[in-house]
Amino acid sequence: MLHVPLLFRRGPFRYLADGDVWHSLIVTALACVLSAGVLYLVYLARVARIAAHASCSPQGVPLLLVFGRRLGGNGKPEREYIVRLQRALAVLAEQPASKLMLLGGASGAQISEAAAGLRWLHAHGLPVTVEVTLEQASTDSLENLRHARSLLGAPLPDVALISSRYHLARCFALARALGFPAQACAAEARLHCSARTMRRIALEAGYLMWLQTGSAWARLIGNKRMLSRVT
Repeated sequence: MLHVPLLFRRGPFRYLADGDVWHSLIVTALACVLSAGVLYLVYLARVARIAAHASCSPQGVPLLLVFGRRLGGNGKPEREYIVRLQRALAVLAEQPASKLMLLGGASGAQISEAAAGLRWLHAHGLPVTVEVTLEQASTDSLENLRHARSLLGAPLPDVALISSRYHLARCFALARALGFPAQACAAEARLHCSARTMRRIALEAGYLMWLQTGSAWARLIGNKRMLSRVT
């Protein structure tokens, strides 16, 4: 059996069997080349700015959406996911009326990311009065939000998107494209400028450039099928 690297089984790359995705990827690459890389630099600056300045305290939102993260080999949340869950607890302490939705399906473990997150929260003081919903059918951020939208129905409530700072720009862009009234909420108190974080910001800038350039092109040529991939 052909082994497919993990990179190409999760995240935006898993859609590469789709002709419309290749169409948008080629258009994005051409736009980047024709702009002499300036287009990418614009998105890099945007992702970095949101990562650096996102608030940790959303205002007046009835629902917190917590993005999952691949679990450890023991099926338990690893550090990055734990920081997101800790932020959710902190926000719930400030806004007791808020509800919670945990996002994330199975990622190689016997338990979903959402279920593992709920188990961790119960063990670390989640108030019993908090209403929690689990979204357990997704494998990436786009699916997270699509399935969340289906579970919530219309009209969509105001939501706070809780995730790692490097990830927030893409989460926010996807949420807006899918019709969510959203605020970004950073898991970490501040941005840690490590080499690992900078690599992630650089990759997220590429994802976001691909997402928004491809969407703009689809609107320009009236390709509703292509646009439906991200709306």
